[in-house]
Amino acid sequence: MKKSEVPQDKSNLESANLRELCYAVDENGEYTTAHTTGWDPKTIALNNAIEEINQRVEEAKNRVLNNQTSPIEYYMELHKMDLPILASYVGLWKWRVKRHFKPKVFNKLSNKLLQKYADVFEISIDQLKNIEHAN
Repeated sequence: MKKSEVPQDKSNLESANLRELCYAVDENGEYTTAHTTGWDPKTIALNNAIEEINQRVEEAKNRVLNNQTSPIEYYMELHKMDLPILASYVGLWKWRVKRHFKPKVFNKLSNKLLQKYADVFEISIDQLKNIEHAN
């Protein structure tokens, strides 16, 4: 698109006085950079993605409170991680991390292993075990 046509739609960027850098074509047909405050289709897509993430976090929290999963799954969702990423951060196989989602297994984890998870999530072991007051 031409530099003069770079969208300047309303978005979260604008409300935070931020601008995004994008590429555009200048008057000479050369690629250059231009700033934009937002583009409606992109804003809609981002808002939908954030809404879906928030819904997944809330569902995970409800499963923890209903003793259907462990707090590890909740904090994984809260920190926008997936199983492979979390497993790599704690240095365990994916199947082991997934096994730790089971409340009975989680309740038997050693403090050393709980501390690994707590360190990844940047919380204490107590916060890891008790999500009632988590965001």
